[in-house]
Amino acid sequence: MSNFLYDYFLPEKNLAKTPASPRDFSKLFVYDTKNNEIFFDRFYHLDNYLPQKSFLVLNETKVVPARVVLKKENGGKVTCLFLVNEMEEEDKVKIIVNRKVNLGDKLFFKTKDCVEVISQEKNIFLVKFDFSKEKLFSLLENEGTMPIPLYLKKTPLSNKKLKEKYQTVFFKKEEQNLASVAAPTASLHFTKRVFKKLEQKGIKRYFINLYVGMGTFAPVSEENLKTKKLHQEYYQIDKETWQKILEEKRKGKKLVAVGTTVVRALESMIKFKIQNANLKMKIQNSKFFYKTDLFIFPAYNFHMVDVLITNFHLPKSSLMMLVEAFLQYKGAKRHLIDLYNIAIKNDFRFYSFGDAMLVI
Repeated sequence: MSNFLYDYFLPEKNLAKTPASPRDFSKLFVYDTKNNEIFFDRFYHLDNYLPQKSFLVLNETKVVPARVVLKKENGGKVTCLFLVNEMEEEDKVKIIVNRKVNLGDKLFFKTKDCVEVISQEKNIFLVKFDFSKEKLFSLLENEGTMPIPLYLKKTPLSNKKLKEKYQTVFFKKEEQNLASVAAPTASLHFTKRVFKKLEQKGIKRYFINLYVGMGTFAPVSEENLKTKKLHQEYYQIDKETWQKILEEKRKGKKLVAVGTTVVRALESMIKFKIQNANLKMKIQNSKFFYKTDLFIFPAYNFHMVDVLITNFHLPKSSLMMLVEAFLQYKGAKRHLIDLYNIAIKNDFRFYSFGDAMLVI
């Protein structure tokens, strides 16, 4: 991995600690790859830049307030992040903690409900509980805080405000008893006003679900580069929605992916269908339900995505590599790092609460 392509210095003033207000007042960095042109605008003018014959695909996942302070039996406090995006069993969940815990420890919610530590793998612990998954989600909603990334720890927003701001306006209640522990940040810019303007232009929208995990913030490791795989994340696509997306593509419409999570889900879906044409994917309640470890980096041949809406990402991250791969696929004359440096010089705000980039 070349540091030249994926490393940069971000001044403190360019780190967004709060979102734009209203949401769609965030700045929009538009890069026209065909003509090598750059435009600066506001997100509420998104409709002016999308192709007439295009449609949106968005991630409707819900972010759960999955970070919660629990008490040990000796009274000590432990901050736990519940990885509810990858729960594979009815009575067990992985957690990340901020201080030492031991196998056999019981960790208590304020309600006296508890989870018990049963195993450890590196810095991740597996805990079991004797109540329903639904109750676990309820406990987190009542006692937890939003799992914002560490670079936002100095945000002035209260937990109540974060529950509103670190969530899309169109999220859907968790299904499969899974939810996200990080927001699909490119979707945070959307408002009813933006959707109405897109509708007036005849641009439809479709929703899928990828349950975002903490791996989205992790730097790319040697293991990732060696195996050419990333952290696993579950995704879910309604069977009827998938057929409509394919039909829109057959009509020659441009697919506008809102965020890297949508890219990952769609490219995983089509890749699986191509490689396993004679196999049936797991279908639950008329929905495709699967998990992906797809690692998109240059050079990558995109099968589904034609236009990308994304935020400005952390240095040396897999997200930067995905966007760079898309630029190269589009035949762009500029690298992503060039665009980022231009954005920094023009006071664009970066990361989860930052501004948006549109690559057409």
